[in-house]
Amino acid sequence: MTNPPRTTPATRRPEATLRADEARRIALRAQGLLGAPDRRGGVRGTLRRLGAVQLDTISVLARSHELVPYARLGGVGRTAVESAYWGADVPAPRRSPEATGAAAFEYWSHAACVLPIEEWPNFAFRRRARRAKGHRWHVLDDAERSCAAVLDRLKADGPLTSTELGGAKNGGPWWDWSETKIAVEWLLDTGEVVCTQRRGWKRVYDLAERAVPGDLLHDDLADTECLRRLVAQAGAALGVATRADLADYHRLKADQVDAVIEDTGLVPVEVEGWATGRKAAARGGTAEAWADPAALSTEPRGRHRTTLLSPFDSLIWDRARTQRIFDFTHRLEAYVPKPQRIHGYFAMPLLAGGKLVGRVDPAREGRTLVARQISVSSPKAVTPMAKALQEAAEWVGCDTIRVERMDDHKLAAELMRQLA
Repeated sequence: MTNPPRTTPATRRPEATLRADEARRIALRAQGLLGAPDRRGGVRGTLRRLGAVQLDTISVLARSHELVPYARLGGVGRTAVESAYWGADVPAPRRSPEATGAAAFEYWSHAACVLPIEEWPNFAFRRRARRAKGHRWHVLDDAERSCAAVLDRLKADGPLTSTELGGAKNGGPWWDWSETKIAVEWLLDTGEVVCTQRRGWKRVYDLAERAVPGDLLHDDLADTECLRRLVAQAGAALGVATRADLADYHRLKADQVDAVIEDTGLVPVEVEGWATGRKAAARGGTAEAWADPAALSTEPRGRHRTTLLSPFDSLIWDRARTQRIFDFTHRLEAYVPKPQRIHGYFAMPLLAGGKLVGRVDPAREGRTLVARQISVSSPKAVTPMAKALQEAAEWVGCDTIRVERMDDHKLAAELMRQLA
């Protein structure tokens, strides 16, 4: 099935006009960062609420998919986080969705993400598109033979990593994949194989028929229905969003959003202060957006989380949206040459009082949490920074905090006093 043709959403009068501050609080509540933590739902509840938790190789305090539930729930044990996502590690042939209790799978959403298992049918459009293209990055020399060999091995011995399947590399650079690695990744892209967990950061592959519950194991949904569901889910996770925000959440195209948005249940609104560029003057600074009706039904109130955020957290992974909502410019500098970095290798924004008020570039040395570089927006941000550092240190098993750099020496002295 092909993507739906480009259409322009019918013009509908906005159902509400939101102040920028209201939109910010709606977004925070939708992301689970305003109000009482959902401890009953826990990690799995957080995953279902967000719809996608991004994975990344970088591990500083912890990996990003661990930092996301931590930011919302507090000190959830890291082993508990992994178990909540992936369930028990049950070998073949006794392995089944019921035996493992798995709640998630890994697939391509905003990037490589942990996704609720219930969303498997919604990505049928992407699996079909991969099959239609015939390959991702690499082309197999003998696709039929290589794929059959992988499937046979997984059926007999799975779940397995690519190393256990025979090796991931040919001996060259990291992208010089072996025929086995290319085959198993192709089967992952097209839905015959599922990534059921990460083990030592390596993907663990299993047969879809063994990993996905039977009532979800299908590609029956038309592309339009897949897109409608994903746009609706993104709208619920964001609370209020522009068309570009909705598209970015699961890496859809603008025309894909336009084709389905009228049928998602989201309602048109205007947000003061969100317009940019030439539109800002023309519309008096008000931007067109879409909102989840449930998010508009009650005023967002409750306790704000004070926490450090992963740069890949879905609250801030869209840099343009982060700038618009929080007036905060954030950029991951891990791949920027060190002399050109401004805030550090893995700068984590500080969320406090519903605003982004600082950032820290953390590291660990034994039982010491090292704050290699800290910046705050004002003296009022020092206390929440101290609180966030102390909570993070306790979570990762550190009993000492060392601050290496904070350019405002007066604020640095006050921070050190509060950390003592």
